Amino acid sequence: MNAIRYDIPRTRRQIVKETGLSQKKVDNALLRLLKTGKILRSEKPLREYQRIFKGRGGTTSNLRNYYLYILRSKKKGTAEINGVTFVGYETGRKGKPKESKAKILLCFLRDNEGLAFYSREILDRLKNDRLKPSDIMTNVRLFEKKGLVYVRGYRTDSGQTPFREGYLVTWIDPEKPRERALEEAIQATNKVLTNKATKNPIVERIQTIRDQIIEATKLKDLISFDFLQNKLSCSSYEAESAIKRALQLYPDLKEIKIFGNFRYYYHPDFVQEELHAAVIMKENYIRKIKGRANRIGHNWEAAVEFFIDNLTTGAKFWTQNHKNKEMDSRRITVYLVKPVAGRRKNAELDRIWEVSPGPLLSSTTYVLECKWGLVRKQDIDYFFEVLRNSKEFGIDTPEGRQIKQGVIGVFAGSAFNPDEKIRLKNELEIPLASYAARINIQLLKTSDFNEKLRQRGCLKGVSVQKICKLAKNENETRKCLELIWQDPSKADEVLADVVKENTDVYEFENMLERADVS
Repeated sequence: MNAIRYDIPRTRRQIVKETGLSQKKVDNALLRLLKTGKILRSEKPLREYQRIFKGRGGTTSNLRNYYLYILRSKKKGTAEINGVTFVGYETGRKGKPKESKAKILLCFLRDNEGLAFYSREILDRLKNDRLKPSDIMTNVRLFEKKGLVYVRGYRTDSGQTPFREGYLVTWIDPEKPRERALEEAIQATNKVLTNKATKNPIVERIQTIRDQIIEATKLKDLISFDFLQNKLSCSSYEAESAIKRALQLYPDLKEIKIFGNFRYYYHPDFVQEELHAAVIMKENYIRKIKGRANRIGHNWEAAVEFFIDNLTTGAKFWTQNHKNKEMDSRRITVYLVKPVAGRRKNAELDRIWEVSPGPLLSSTTYVLECKWGLVRKQDIDYFFEVLRNSKEFGIDTPEGRQIKQGVIGVFAGSAFNPDEKIRLKNELEIPLASYAARINIQLLKTSDFNEKLRQRGCLKGVSVQKICKLAKNENETRKCLELIWQDPSKADEVLADVVKENTDVYEFENMLERADVS
């Protein structure tokens, strides 16, 4: 029989693995053996830096504290192996044993019931009690598992991230009903965030968003993204970021998309029947007020389609039948393998066409996205994410989800932000066009199509923008372009007829925009 080796230190994890026992049983056994003097433990904890791969969540890193254990020799009460000193349970103790760090932290939180503290603030207050940065959240997470504390940070789809000052922590009274105790804990953290508003402009915006949403709910109304942006007096990017953080911080705030595009916000205090009525009112409002923008946007899609159809040899467009018979059959719905910017199961693409260079060569598939208005980086990113996460055009690779070979994205915008610069890792800032080219997205501008009209013989007064604004719908847009394309000299006459025909449409849209509708 082999002799027992006393000089092979083992960690708790190794003991759990080798014995097959649960972590709790191993902990209890180690404590009993340590107290009875049958094993020795390293005098000080060792620290190990570790990286953990979490799949799509990426890689996380942390500093792990652990002890080593060895069997105790009958002759010696202490030992030293590879520079690590091992001692017994009572060795080095003088007088009354020191209070554990976990107990110090727990007593601090319990004695300050009703107050919330950032983890960094807790560390500053308990530095004199031997607590170190690694001691705070390690013990807080243990308390959280036992239901003794409430921990709050920025909420994301996959978890929580800390605030700038760390996580917010507050005590949960186990003597009170659980629901009531949790509500009091949330209120304590809300109070800290509210008081922080005067120092942090981001938190100030978040609090304004929450107040406005609650106020609108009390008035039995939904509040729009545009209203919140105007209230905050900031850019759309800053408003986007603030609203996203507000929804993370306050899960009770809800977002609803009307017609899959227009974002509104409300608080759950809304009675279901009243919420339904408010949604119907907003739908009617959008149909009227947003009518001009929708009309021009769809006309822009038809204009881009016209030029592609006429200037691309062998272009074969995809078609799809829709439940909504008014929807253009060339608009295609694709299915998503993961949600993209609120789109959970599917997304719409404006046009898809294939071009075959020859019977023996592979065809190229072009996917079109159109936007009437200022195009920004986030619009390009959304289009790219839809492509690579769609079942039709995306594929799984060792590097992650990618767009299939032979698929090219085309983004047509009426205007691209010339001042927007994108900073890439370890590179200088690049313009939006260069950024799109890097991810294989081709950009089309109104100037590209206007140039084709000039080459055809049209004067400068005739433009794609003008046609889109004047035409009543997509069919009329195609008809106007076809007439102008066939006989450019009659362009002014064609547009004059369109204006005369659609006078009632323009007057109705102007009347609605002047009306004070809310």
